[in-house]
Amino acid sequence: MRGERLALYGGKSVRSVPFPERFLIGKEEKEAVNRLFDQAMATGAAIGYGGPEEEAFCQAFARFMGGGYADGVNSGTTALFVALRALDIEPFTEVIVTCLTDPGGMMPIVMNNCIPVIADTEPFSYNTGPAQIEKLITRYTRAIVVAHIAGEPCDMTGIMRIANQHKIPVIEDCAQAHGAKLRGRLVGTFGSLAAFSTMFGKHICTGGQGGIVYTRSQKLAVKARQMADRGKPFTLPPGTSNCVASLNFNLTEFQAAIGRVQVKKLPWIIRRRRSFVRKLRRAFQNFKTVSIPEPLPKSEPSYWFLRLRFHPEFATCDKTTFCQALVAEGMPVTASYFPMPHLSEWYRARRVFGTSGYPWSCPDYKGKKDWSFPCPNAIAGEKVLFRLSVFESWGESELRDIVKGFKKVEGFFRK
Repeated sequence: MRGERLALYGGKSVRSVPFPERFLIGKEEKEAVNRLFDQAMATGAAIGYGGPEEEAFCQAFARFMGGGYADGVNSGTTALFVALRALDIEPFTEVIVTCLTDPGGMMPIVMNNCIPVIADTEPFSYNTGPAQIEKLITRYTRAIVVAHIAGEPCDMTGIMRIANQHKIPVIEDCAQAHGAKLRGRLVGTFGSLAAFSTMFGKHICTGGQGGIVYTRSQKLAVKARQMADRGKPFTLPPGTSNCVASLNFNLTEFQAAIGRVQVKKLPWIIRRRRSFVRKLRRAFQNFKTVSIPEPLPKSEPSYWFLRLRFHPEFATCDKTTFCQALVAEGMPVTASYFPMPHLSEWYRARRVFGTSGYPWSCPDYKGKKDWSFPCPNAIAGEKVLFRLSVFESWGESELRDIVKGFKKVEGFFRK
């Protein structure tokens, strides 16, 4: 060990005040919501859902995606649930899903009475890949859900080749990947449908919660809208009753008004994050204990956060201690990113529908009852990968402090 005394061991920290917040919400969003209040007070009509604000928001988002159809819903979890329903998947069949994902990226599968089949990540990545998915395909596979974690695109070219070969539809979970691209093409446009989150922490928000179901298929767009609003007979002849049982997952006009403004900010947000990471990447080139892994070739991440890799062979400490030292210096670092829902209590106890163990225990499921998913790549990745927050509001001052903090910790622990 050498170098300046770390804050972890009683030294002075590089940064004594927190990094700035995003300032994602501004006067434009406030004005948009106030207009709704003014209109409601002037007309006496209550503010609802499914009105002109949502229509404008969905059209704006579809334009951002280069065309297609978007429907606003009340969360990213709901967006995935609705996308699965739109595919009309029969219950007690299998859906392959990424192992590293939010619980809301897996729970909609079992809530549709389907069996989640868990795909490992690619080596030292948070994303799954074609090889990991292909080995899990069985005669019972009915869909594949692929999450683009941290805004880094998965290998959708390879995944779609396999999916098309087996005629299996793909849903892209883009909750963390608004505006990310692969080979010049936006994620969310490769699969049959895509689910986006617009909760308060994502690239854009619609207030506290929200989501978007996106597709380029008019037929699937109609199905999704029906599934998002109690099976209402959208596009069906007048007098037709509700055509399928579902729930009310509608986005409100309030949320849509905020989202409509936010979509305009999205290109700027993505540009700022990419620019910040490019500068960080240059500054990190001479580090030995830590690196910024390269994303897939010909990909353009949108960086919900930045994936970093610790190199224990060049350090005198483990990853946990290294990250603790960074945090003590005021760095916006999280040592672990390990949201593996299939290791959670609800999954292990099969706690979905009472004590039935459904959907796994249903006799109508003919697949493997004792299938286990060890996910060795994800486990190995957890030992060396960690995350750094990246906000579009940060500039040169924040960049200098991050580089200074990492240099200080590297200087102390580097072999």
